[in-house]
Amino acid sequence: MKPSYPVKPPLRRQQSGHGVGKVVLLSAVVLVLLVKIFLLPYTRRYPPIGLPENCDLSKGEWVRDPDAPYYTNKTCFTIQEHQNCMKYGRPDLDFLKWRWQPEGCDLPRFDAAWFLHLVRGKSLAFVGDSLARNQMQSLMCLLSGVERPQDMSDSKDDNFKRMFYPTYRVTISIFWSPFLVKAQLADTDGPNHTGLWNLYLDEVDEKWASQLHKFDYVIISDGNWFTRPSLFYEQKKLVGCHYCLIENVTDLTLHYSHRMAFRTALRAINGLAGFKGKVFVRSISPSHFENGEWNKGGNCKRKRPYRSNETTLESLDREFYEQQLEEFRQAEREQGVRMRLLDTTQAMLLRPDGHPSRYGHSIHESVAMYNDCVHWCLPGPIDMWNQLLFLMLGE
Repeated sequence: MKPSYPVKPPLRRQQSGHGVGKVVLLSAVVLVLLVKIFLLPYTRRYPPIGLPENCDLSKGEWVRDPDAPYYTNKTCFTIQEHQNCMKYGRPDLDFLKWRWQPEGCDLPRFDAAWFLHLVRGKSLAFVGDSLARNQMQSLMCLLSGVERPQDMSDSKDDNFKRMFYPTYRVTISIFWSPFLVKAQLADTDGPNHTGLWNLYLDEVDEKWASQLHKFDYVIISDGNWFTRPSLFYEQKKLVGCHYCLIENVTDLTLHYSHRMAFRTALRAINGLAGFKGKVFVRSISPSHFENGEWNKGGNCKRKRPYRSNETTLESLDREFYEQQLEEFRQAEREQGVRMRLLDTTQAMLLRPDGHPSRYGHSIHESVAMYNDCVHWCLPGPIDMWNQLLFLMLGE
């Protein structure tokens, strides 16, 4: 039975002005975030980096820089323990307050956003030994103020890492290859208890060479491992060695293996079918052991850079450096791949103060190299390598 009185329609709740304001504010916040994530990296304009013709990046002096460093061990998560000099109590931090001043020019400061802009949508690979890894970690620290990368590695091995910067779609990888050519550990002890290696001097290490076609930029280096006792093979036959102490095997010395391995690596790069990338060949990084070798009490306690007229390359480093320059020039003449020389040798020769020494581990920790005068503190002089890389990419 229908009611005799009129029925009012149900009341609809009116949206208050306060509620509308909340929706508008939330929408605005979301819009700002979307612009920041997707559009902001594109809005800044970056001119080409031009340096004077008389600017020689490989020669110069270290000068005071009160604004350094670019980062600390508190802001960068990629610093390995044995390069974390601040963590392990290095008392003098003056070694951080220097910058490289090349002959004939002033260098622009490293700009992380600009660097990522230059390599947007590209991939970089570092190939070599632990110093190549040292450089990659330096670069990630320099970029840490703009974006923290995602670890896309297939394993937990620090020698084979792949890091991805999603905002810029940039990938940075490391390939561990201390000899650059195929190598096998034949004896874990060897003549001097550091192992004996089989080096196949005419066969490139496929762990990195087979992956190179995937990369736009490759930074390749070598040097430190050739001092280890080794047997040399060419065309599958034993042709000589370095300090193998085997009867009837000719000691061709480490100079031979270094040159041949470097030559094989650069020829392999030049012969890559379809490779359109650019290769940066980084020159040798001198160590600074004083008062003994690395396993005989040698140390590096200096607290300031040398001036360029205060020191020279030791004979072994000079030989390696000259071999690298000769093989690089020969590879350039073959004109297979675009190559640039990242010549950091003279600059690093002047930085005996930049190594971890004993501040790369706990004082009670047992490590093979107690005083490390090979690798570089982070932050530290090695950041200059990536500053030069930044300039070369922006030319």
